[in-house]
Amino acid sequence: MEKAVPLSKTTALLFAAASGCAVANVYYAQPLLNTMGQDLHIRPGAVGIVVTITQTGYALGLLLLLPLGDLFNRRRLIVTQLLLAMVALLLVAWAPAQPLFFAGIAAVGLLAVVTQTLVAYAATLAAPAERGRIVGLVTSGVVLGILLARTISGTLADLAGWRAVYVFSAVLMLLTAIALFRALPKNDPGKVVASYPQLLASVFRLFYEERILRVRAFIAMFIFAAFSVLWTSLVLPLSAPPYQFTHTVVGMFGLIGVAGALGAARAGHLADRGLGQWTTGVALTLLVLSWIPLSFTTQSIWALLAGIILLDLAIQAVHVTNQSMIYQIRPESRNRLVAGYMLFYSIGSGIGSIAATTTYAHAGWTGVCILGAAISAIGLIFWVITLPRSSRHTTLSTTNTHQIHADQHA
Repeated sequence: MEKAVPLSKTTALLFAAASGCAVANVYYAQPLLNTMGQDLHIRPGAVGIVVTITQTGYALGLLLLLPLGDLFNRRRLIVTQLLLAMVALLLVAWAPAQPLFFAGIAAVGLLAVVTQTLVAYAATLAAPAERGRIVGLVTSGVVLGILLARTISGTLADLAGWRAVYVFSAVLMLLTAIALFRALPKNDPGKVVASYPQLLASVFRLFYEERILRVRAFIAMFIFAAFSVLWTSLVLPLSAPPYQFTHTVVGMFGLIGVAGALGAARAGHLADRGLGQWTTGVALTLLVLSWIPLSFTTQSIWALLAGIILLDLAIQAVHVTNQSMIYQIRPESRNRLVAGYMLFYSIGSGIGSIAATTTYAHAGWTGVCILGAAISAIGLIFWVITLPRSSRHTTLSTTNTHQIHADQHA
């Protein structure tokens, strides 16, 4: 029986804030790609490589660093990674040419996985009955960090240049490390006894043994590929005629997706009630539909705003539901479970980023929307075909709580 450890509201909010600050490092670059490309002499059609390299670093961090939370004291691990992230951010801010910049941005992505260590730690400290709610709360902090990252980076870039964004974040990492060092529990029991190679191998073994992990990881790959298709390429039409918006204005569009953060918390509550499959189906359907208004971006800002709200709400609802369902299995392996899951998140984000800018260069915004809609539809189809056969009709046509709860553990 898993022991419930009380988690105060203040500590939960600190987890949310720290997670948001850490994950923002991955997304600061998105509104700045044009400026970064010009400064570092990266071709416009290839500038999406900045996001792809960051996501590649993130993927490596998920595999190489995140499992360490099951082996070592998470308080010390989290603080150490935040301080190393500070160093990486300062390298990005200083880098005079592409090689050092790419090395620094890869390290930023590598160390940003501290976000997932925080989410897994919060899930461990939460009582089982409220785990979905806590995961939803912390994930809301992650969503807000992603959204505010674009607004902050756009504003700071207009005021002091894109490099100032990374100096600002380096200071933020230092302050976050100090706050967590003082607030997190000193003791972190329940560690596995294994060598580092055995720990890494167990990530793949868990992926092989746990069907729910495999299914939810592939869903994550599809939804975050769609997410990156939008947010990596959106700066391109918004900075071109007829809009020609500044970095500050482009970054402000991220705030429209706050509905996604609200949906994330609600999705965790629904997962606690056994409605995870129903929530997934509804959200994936909304994700596909979101590309209809998004396709009218160059004609109507209102259509863009509606599409952003739908897309962010859908993606974060699925993401929280995925995590809530995964955290119900193997409590002693949560860091490794989330490593396997988020590895596919990172793969999807990296593929979506480079595909989006390449598609925009050849087929414009219409091509980007077709790409995003196709990826979203594949995700929905995949969810349908991976439902247990005996429950497909029930899950798709009704909200019968008891049946769906049984499906989640099938």
